[in-house]
Amino acid sequence: MKRAALKIVFDISAAAMTTIKKMMAALPNMYRKITVTKLSNNFREATELQKVDFPSNIKDDHIVIRNRYSGINASDVNVANGLGGYTDSPPPFNVGFESIGEIAMLGNGVKNLKVGQPVAAMTLGSHGEYQELPAKFAIPLPDVKPEYLALMASAMTADMAYQECGPLKAGQSVLVTGVHNCCRWTGQFAVQLAKLAGCHVIGRCSTDEKVEFLKTLGCDRPINYKKENLKSVLKNEYKKGVDVIYESVGGDIFDTCFNALAVYGKVIVIGAISSYSFDAKVHNSPVLPRLPLTLLMKSASIHGFFLFRYAHKYRESMMRLMQLYGSGQLHVAMDNGKNSPTGHFQTLESVYDAIDYMYSGRNEGKIYVKIGESSKL
Repeated sequence: MKRAALKIVFDISAAAMTTIKKMMAALPNMYRKITVTKLSNNFREATELQKVDFPSNIKDDHIVIRNRYSGINASDVNVANGLGGYTDSPPPFNVGFESIGEIAMLGNGVKNLKVGQPVAAMTLGSHGEYQELPAKFAIPLPDVKPEYLALMASAMTADMAYQECGPLKAGQSVLVTGVHNCCRWTGQFAVQLAKLAGCHVIGRCSTDEKVEFLKTLGCDRPINYKKENLKSVLKNEYKKGVDVIYESVGGDIFDTCFNALAVYGKVIVIGAISSYSFDAKVHNSPVLPRLPLTLLMKSASIHGFFLFRYAHKYRESMMRLMQLYGSGQLHVAMDNGKNSPTGHFQTLESVYDAIDYMYSGRNEGKIYVKIGESSKL
């Protein structure tokens, strides 16, 4: 539909109508976004920051969101290198898949949403000032704040992985392998949700500061892998093995953890960040040749969990997590470049620095970029 012909299909006050008219008048003729222009696991080489026309027509049952905050994820690199599951389209295509913002335009047929309403979205395009998407993928929010980003891919992955790969049982031991910088920083939530389920939680991290942070989350046995050997700790302190391993690192860490799996144990693989960056080395696992026999002898299992296969459950999971967060049962750690040498991530251009920061391992929470100031209209 054309912007000039936009019709508001819900009852609103005169003051709200004035606000909407101001927002519509403020819509730009062009906007900026980061686009994948060629496939590469070097994010800077794969993408371009482009200026494109603002959509004069949007599809029926679609909306346009003004992005205010965008989440940074290890899988941004997977998107840019064309790893299957994110998009089947050849370049060019959008990148970034966690956004918080406000609805800027409504397409024909959109119900129960309104212009100016705070929403979250998990579709490709968050690394841009605006994005168009099907209205059914918008998740209504009470307000616009970056903490909700952490409840999306990061927390949803932990929440749904535990749900879909078999619910946790009180008394089980759970090892979270990459709390310090794991895929989408989901580790902080994997720890907390396991504790809420009554489990004994082991967390692997890289500094004494992160050890203390893990303790605040309720982690029973933090392991600073730069001071302690993970293999030795598991062998000496968990002689019967670990019941559930929430694995996001890959490589040698996968091998070590798999060997420490208990009888009837379970590995939930949600990523392999050690292999995502452009300078990652190929890992030849000694575990793989004997994997079937080991699974058989331990009656164990390995589950792969890819969040984007469960889009139909996003809202259900988000509502569950928002309730836990709102009641104070779920702690959210955010990082807008706290320890970054380039400073805070306050512009769309800083997405590149934020991704470098993620791989540096210096972050202390969910990394996010502030795309623009919240609307004062």
